[in-house]
Amino acid sequence: MLFNSMEFLCFLCITFTLYRAIRDHRRQNVFLLVAGYVFYGWWDWRFCGLLALISASAFATGLIIEQWPQKRKWALVANVAVNLAVLLTFKYFDFFAESAAELLRLIGFNPNCPTLHLILPVGISFYTFQAISYTIDIARGDIRPTHNAVHFFAYISFFPQLVAGPIERASNLLPQFGRERKFDGSVATDGLRQMLWGLFKKMVVADNCAVAVNAIWARLDSATAPEAAIAAVLFAMQIYADFSGYSDIALGCAKLFGFNLSINFRYPYFAVNIADFWRRWHISLTSWLRDYVYIPLGGNRQGQAKTFRNILFVWALSGLWHGASWTFVAWGLWHGTLIVIWRLAGRNNRGGLAAMCFTFLLVCLGWILFRAESLTQAMTFFCTLTRWDSLHVTLPAQTLALPIAAGILMLAAEWMARTRDHALQFSPNSILSRHGSLRMACYVVLAMLICVYAGTQSQFIYFRF
Repeated sequence: MLFNSMEFLCFLCITFTLYRAIRDHRRQNVFLLVAGYVFYGWWDWRFCGLLALISASAFATGLIIEQWPQKRKWALVANVAVNLAVLLTFKYFDFFAESAAELLRLIGFNPNCPTLHLILPVGISFYTFQAISYTIDIARGDIRPTHNAVHFFAYISFFPQLVAGPIERASNLLPQFGRERKFDGSVATDGLRQMLWGLFKKMVVADNCAVAVNAIWARLDSATAPEAAIAAVLFAMQIYADFSGYSDIALGCAKLFGFNLSINFRYPYFAVNIADFWRRWHISLTSWLRDYVYIPLGGNRQGQAKTFRNILFVWALSGLWHGASWTFVAWGLWHGTLIVIWRLAGRNNRGGLAAMCFTFLLVCLGWILFRAESLTQAMTFFCTLTRWDSLHVTLPAQTLALPIAAGILMLAAEWMARTRDHALQFSPNSILSRHGSLRMACYVVLAMLICVYAGTQSQFIYFRF
């Protein structure tokens, strides 16, 4: 069930109506739990059992740690092992088996490594990390375990952020299930505005960028350098509008039900260096890797060499989290290397348009690795970028005009809103805040743009992860 589908619109309307009709927050929690499993089971009902297994394992581990604190290490290890076993089986088994077979062939063997060819459960990387963080926080003494199974299962399966984040910490989201949630019209209105902006980014910007990007990548051997450069920039727009659009819809949807989710994006393409970019992009994953991998490895407390080792390991892991492919590992190492270089250069934090453009260029080069289906294809793309003997662009002008115009509109709106949570959260002193008719006209125009110029691609990119 996609956020940008009629099925979800119907699901949301029915769910919201029934939710508001329930007055007691405990019954609301039960209803949200059921809604989460209906939402998740819409893709494949069989994976609801997997979601329940992950939830039950983490819930039981929290209680075991509280009851027998002397055994918290073993309980934590067991729970992490369960989550990693699920991830390795569904997401990485075939990748490692095929990589091992390829390595053995290079040294003269001809192995027959088995593969499983399992369907990847949507959102598995997100809710397993959420469950792991819960048990680690309990083992560290940062939070107390909940004794309410409904609260916990609803926390893991909360449908707005279930399949593509943000990866919510228990300290933020879980207590909200234990409180009364009064309907607040202003908060709900802000949620609807944020959802509208997210739909515009996804359906108008991302999906139209995808048309041009896919067309150029499909004929990479004959593409010119200008076309490759256009594809690199438009894919940067596509993946940002796609993923941050999802997050906007998720956060806005949660507000309708009285919940506050963590902000996952803070205008990353306005970053002035690569570290600043990662403080703004996919914030929930970056902070998760920092708190549960980088710092436990020693962080920056054991000298420069080990600090750089930790950085490269964490970013390689970040790449692997995104997908079972060496292109994702290379993408992670690209960003890890850039952060190491930034540190060696003295952590230059100077701002300005030049720093912003240079950071965007480095990010775009990394997105080539992210988009490529193989390292060979990525190298072909990089080689195409160097062939400036031909400067013509054969792609039809109408294919490029819409995504470029939509991308410029998106960036301009977000630049003006860069101190606020989303582009339709207007400043109190702005003309749009003072005149309701102008605000309504703005919403109508965005809705019309979505209806008229929505692209053809519907799947969210991060659903693959």
